[in-house]
Amino acid sequence: MDFIWVAVAFGCGFLVKQLGLPPLIGYLAAGFGLHGIGVEPDSSLQTLSDLGVTLLLFTIGLKLNVGSLLKPEIWASASGHMLLIVLLTLANSLFLGQIGLAYFSALDWQTAALIGFAVSFSSTVCAIKILEDRGELRARHGQVAIGILIIQDIAAVVFVTLASGKTPSIWALALLALPVIRPLLKRLLDHSGHGEMLPLAGFFFALSFGELFEIVGLKSHLGALVVGVLLGGHSKAVELSKSLLSFKDIFLIGFFLSIGFTALPTADMFGVALVMAIALPLKTAMFFAWLSALKLRSRTAFLSALSLANYSEFGLIVCSISVASGLLAKEWLVIMALAVSISFVFSALINARAHGLYARWSNVINRFQRSERLPEDAFLEPGEASVLIAGMGRVGSGAFDAFNDHLNQHACGVDVDIKRVNEQRALGRNVVLGDAEDLDFWSTINLESIRLIVFAMPNHLDTLEAVKLLRKVGYKGRTAAIAKYEDQKIVLLKAGIDEVFNYFAEVGIGLAEQSLHLIEPNH
Repeated sequence: MDFIWVAVAFGCGFLVKQLGLPPLIGYLAAGFGLHGIGVEPDSSLQTLSDLGVTLLLFTIGLKLNVGSLLKPEIWASASGHMLLIVLLTLANSLFLGQIGLAYFSALDWQTAALIGFAVSFSSTVCAIKILEDRGELRARHGQVAIGILIIQDIAAVVFVTLASGKTPSIWALALLALPVIRPLLKRLLDHSGHGEMLPLAGFFFALSFGELFEIVGLKSHLGALVVGVLLGGHSKAVELSKSLLSFKDIFLIGFFLSIGFTALPTADMFGVALVMAIALPLKTAMFFAWLSALKLRSRTAFLSALSLANYSEFGLIVCSISVASGLLAKEWLVIMALAVSISFVFSALINARAHGLYARWSNVINRFQRSERLPEDAFLEPGEASVLIAGMGRVGSGAFDAFNDHLNQHACGVDVDIKRVNEQRALGRNVVLGDAEDLDFWSTINLESIRLIVFAMPNHLDTLEAVKLLRKVGYKGRTAAIAKYEDQKIVLLKAGIDEVFNYFAEVGIGLAEQSLHLIEPNH
């Protein structure tokens, strides 16, 4: 990547971050700014962009529960919402054309429907980045949003395949036998170790399967997703995903920059893009309505809908292919790029305040909640526990065992990941499904016997939000938390956490104390 891209991307991302907004807004601005001053992209930018999206879909596959796609709240929401968006966009586009609005007047019903199809997608890149930054990929609303995105991506891949005139080879049927080689793939992952070979293995799997799918006439991104799914559930899947995190984030900067290089907009194009952006709250409200009608809790429906409150990079692909096929005027590709960029800004702004918005409007939002609950949304009581541990990863599990086995305290674990909850229960631990950032959870369970709540969640911002909610429900007990860095520890202590453990700094102290007996004189 050219130095000027790196410098401008860093400068814009840094400035936006200081304003409390996601850096991706800065990367989008950097792309349009570079284009505006006449900087020409070379092929390396597109290569980085493609690689970033490929790794993103691969890591999604590692965490994806395929069975969840078959649930009505996933496939029915995705397909029903898409159909309704196409019909509404078709009607609105023809109406705007009748009153003479620029670029709409030249549309017929087929091209209007194509635009509706393009805007029906939500951005996988944007939504996953937002959920990942908040540590909510495994939360109930995160899993619902991811499932809907996957259904949309499959629809996009089917359209791209049909519209491009590239018919999948007969050999594409052989891909149905891929589960047969799953044991071999897992064995390769087992023997890749924990060092530099592990992320290299991730690159190898994602790129080689992408190439395999391209050979048989399918999109390479679909191949990366499929191999991720095949490796999902492996004991090293989480470690593999984390090892690719920094690579993926760096390469995705290329994707955000590349959007700005699509074309230089005019005032009329920007006006049309703003008209499309005005529809984003309606798109979000429709997702909320669909999910609520399918019996999801209002909080889950609300947060899932906000995660999907954007337009998609796949919309750009749909427009690009339609332009290349002569189905759509080339100006619409620029308009769509502007609409996508504006939607990313809107989505980043609104999702940064998602939990606060729910807390403020919960009384109104909960009026749409059905009385019948889905099994995944039921709250269980912590029993006779005196200690509650939020986050049952390695740190939380270790703390749970220490309290129960060595400190004679009854502990109960809480985690947002239903798969992890079931695994913990199978090991005999008292763990319930719940989200520490869910006001309804804290309001519903009985906290009278809880003397200590330990936050073992990796993101200190999640802990800060949970502490605010505990104050709202009147919790009077003590709290403890973990932090990765000293500045995070200071922030948590100022927020009222009674004890904060910096495990990167203090693990050395623990090791020294545990090893001291080896050099004591009487040893």
